[in-house]
Amino acid sequence: MKILMVSSEVIPYAKTGGLADVTGTLPSALKKLNHEVRVVMPKYKSIDFGRTKPIKVIEKYPINFGAQKEFCTIYEGKRDDGVIFYWIENDNFFGRRGLYGGEKGDYKDNAERFAFFSLGAIEVIRRKLFTPDIIHIHDWQTSLIPVYLKNNFSKEKISKIPVVFTIHNISYQGIFEKKVMPVIGLDRSLFTTDKLEFYGKLNILKGGILFSDYITTVSPTYASEILTKEFGVGLEGVLKIRKKNLTGILNGIDYKLWNPGSDKFIRYAFSPKMLGGKLLNKSYLERKLNLEKDINKPLLGMVSRLAEQKGLDIFAQILQDIVEEDVHIVVLGKGDKIYEELLKNIASKYPDKIKVRIGFDNELAHQIYAGSDMFLMPSRFEPCGLGQLIAFKYGTVPIVHSTGGLRDTVQEFSPDTLTGNGFVFDKYNSFSFLKAVRRALRVFKSGKKWKRLVGNCMELDFSWETSAKKYIKLYEKLLRKQEQT
Repeated sequence: MKILMVSSEVIPYAKTGGLADVTGTLPSALKKLNHEVRVVMPKYKSIDFGRTKPIKVIEKYPINFGAQKEFCTIYEGKRDDGVIFYWIENDNFFGRRGLYGGEKGDYKDNAERFAFFSLGAIEVIRRKLFTPDIIHIHDWQTSLIPVYLKNNFSKEKISKIPVVFTIHNISYQGIFEKKVMPVIGLDRSLFTTDKLEFYGKLNILKGGILFSDYITTVSPTYASEILTKEFGVGLEGVLKIRKKNLTGILNGIDYKLWNPGSDKFIRYAFSPKMLGGKLLNKSYLERKLNLEKDINKPLLGMVSRLAEQKGLDIFAQILQDIVEEDVHIVVLGKGDKIYEELLKNIASKYPDKIKVRIGFDNELAHQIYAGSDMFLMPSRFEPCGLGQLIAFKYGTVPIVHSTGGLRDTVQEFSPDTLTGNGFVFDKYNSFSFLKAVRRALRVFKSGKKWKRLVGNCMELDFSWETSAKKYIKLYEKLLRKQEQT
């Protein structure tokens, strides 16, 4: 099967969040299942190509871009894993420092930038660089691809290629003033409530939902949640229309990057059968952060964006209560200033109990996963969540709010049956969160039960192969449907 993946960010070339991890690792997993996968992304100024040597395959050529005349150059290169990439170059749009914005916020011409990128991705097919059986697009930045295919290119064969659209976070929708439509080559007939109009504005994500052949999200529970007013962010009605063509496929993680047996960022390797290394990593982390060295004292870790979506509001309300327990706490992240300052203030008040590092430190993140006993994820909503999946592999027990992918992956541990892999609270409030933390602390004191719980976590398999097989089944279903029409 020939699959064309299109994304605005992909590791190792460009990343702002989990989207890049997914679109970077899923192609590798699909390739290992003997399918041909190629990836299209913008050629940002900030890309570090490393050992990849991109070659110019199509020189500047004009793209039909409304009233504007813009030129596109396409580069081709092969990543270390053998996946072939195409980069869409236009310095007017992508010769900037940031992917989506600068110091003053999002770039005002993001509609034009990613409309141009979408048209450039289509040109990869039109100019015979690659003819896919399936096009798989991601988030609003690529949502115009099916819109263009079904409208601007409706008379061409490429319009028949099935498009799978994955929504990673429905909060980001690509909403712009309707006056941009002729600029990016969209006919005004598309500006209706049953198409791209959204409360008087253009909603690009809505176009992806309505014109793609199938929609996926990054976990089964999130697929259900976005059909509700609470989580649908205004698009729940549109999604209900497409409900029969909507499913959730849980993300995986790359065990080459996240494996305590081979992790180059942690001091001591360990495995389910050799857990001594985990205790040594805990001692090392305590020493590194100037915490009292005490492997018998629970160490609670958090690696997170410091924002309300990640549950920082309810975490802040009970942090004092948690600190007063006989525990150590380590927090790594950056985000809203109100939470950054609050965490720093409490850390200065209890320097022997809590350490806070503002910013992102990849090495320290790995060490927190490896050295902590528990991992805190009280997210208000979480489409999939990678933190809990990583924590499992390192034998670090997650404490989570029952939402999205967290609900799909974390089951409450039973001290009686010794089943389960973490601690879960259903109601989103600080009291429920604190109760879950205290349940975890009680089991930790039991010794043998905790060791069994750690074993339960480390035995889990959330590799990308499982997820990739589910995508393959979906692709095959769409191709069979196409053959029947």
